[in-house]
Amino acid sequence: MTAMSPEQSRAIAKKLAFWATLACLLAVVVIMLGAWTRLVHAGLGCPDWPGCYGFLTVPQDETRIAIANARFPETPVDVSKGWPEMIHRYAAGTLGLLVFGLAIASVRNRRAGLPVKLPLFIAGFIVLQAAFGMWTVTLKLWPQVVALHLLGGFTTLSLLLLLTLRLRRRARESEAPRPAMAASLARLRPWLYGGLLLVITQIALGAWTAANYAAVACTDLPTCQGQWWPEGMDFQHGFDITQHVGPNYLGGQLTSDGRVAIHVSHRLGAVLVLGYLAILLGLLWRQRAQSGLDRAIALVGGALVLQFCLGLTNVWLHIPLIVAVAHNAMGAGLLLSMVHLIWRHHQLALPALSPAPHTTTINREVTA
Repeated sequence: MTAMSPEQSRAIAKKLAFWATLACLLAVVVIMLGAWTRLVHAGLGCPDWPGCYGFLTVPQDETRIAIANARFPETPVDVSKGWPEMIHRYAAGTLGLLVFGLAIASVRNRRAGLPVKLPLFIAGFIVLQAAFGMWTVTLKLWPQVVALHLLGGFTTLSLLLLLTLRLRRRARESEAPRPAMAASLARLRPWLYGGLLLVITQIALGAWTAANYAAVACTDLPTCQGQWWPEGMDFQHGFDITQHVGPNYLGGQLTSDGRVAIHVSHRLGAVLVLGYLAILLGLLWRQRAQSGLDRAIALVGGALVLQFCLGLTNVWLHIPLIVAVAHNAMGAGLLLSMVHLIWRHHQLALPALSPAPHTTTINREVTA
């Protein structure tokens, strides 16, 4: 095999970075379509997978509707709910093809020094995510599978962002020297990972809230059902992950007390994330001149404020469709901005370690 020139390698990396960016944008669209499908109660708009009543599209003419109803007599055709489900599947399928294309291109151009393991892992994860999409339907919106499917979507998006960042770095014409960061800034790295963990936990709470239809359990603010700490909240029931497989979970099966417990937990998580990140971003902002992270910090701060406001608006306006979908999308935006901030932090050179005092003394004795 002939060696590939640096110019050719950078050109290939630039091209794949474009397609990886497109995959990121499409992943956001898929997440928003998934939220839309859930919010219009169309999660079981097609009772089979990957088609719809055995067809590639939603049956609409009388003949196909009659055939579909004969195949699935317990779930008559509802065209208005079938299309949101199928549009979501079409978008997810397109994303899968794009991810597989990136994986194949990375393997074929591995001599260019492109990342190979990451796109292959994303391709494998897409297969798992597709399986969860199938189980979401075949297990009739079992909350455990629905929540994991939602988390899988956010995971796929985060991995695609990492791939995009790595490809863009590879596509640069010249590697500029990494600026060194102060020791005080380096000490904040574990706290950045702590913030990322909190955001992921909050997203998981949001996924569990959506899977159990607990978003409307509290319709007032800042109290819930007129109380700061609602009586009778059933956390054991609300966070029971041993729910039986079999019932149709469309609309949820939990009691009101269980849903209130989930909703309140999600609210408390939002306050915790807001406080933690506000302090962390404030500490980072004080050193923005040295680190050059001002844009990355501002991006996280803007996503954080907007996401918190969308959450409040959801409750005040009783979950309007457009706001609820935007809340899901901005959850992805907050996660991506945190991943981007950590990435940028890692691009800074660690501070040089000062020699230990006893080493200096020994050197003096040797050179005396």
